[in-house]
Amino acid sequence: MGIHRTSYVCLPCRASYKQGREHGAERRCPRCGEGMVGVGSAFQPPRRNDAEGWRVLSVLLHAGVRFHVSCCQGCGPGYRPRTLAEVKARVAYARRTGEPLAEVLVRPVV
Repeated sequence: MGIHRTSYVCLPCRASYKQGREHGAERRCPRCGEGMVGVGSAFQPPRRNDAEGWRVLSVLLHAGVRFHVSCCQGCGPGYRPRTLAEVKARVAYARRTGEPLAEVLVRPVV
């Protein structure tokens, strides 16, 4: 059985790294030294120059959304919005209905 590795991102650097458990509990960015956020093993980062993609990712991470593989769905982490327009519509819906933002962001249809 292989080493379990998961992705961590540094939002200021727009960088993603896969690391195993041997790196300890607190992850620091090798470029800037800031703390990194664990995003899960099914994460695919946007390109470094994709400003919109990184803004969407920032909203998702601050809402508590992660990219873990779900054994129930069979593949991948499920739906995640990819554009700012999708995120803005879902944020407005969450405010209007009072539903938790993290739940609204990962629901395929709103």
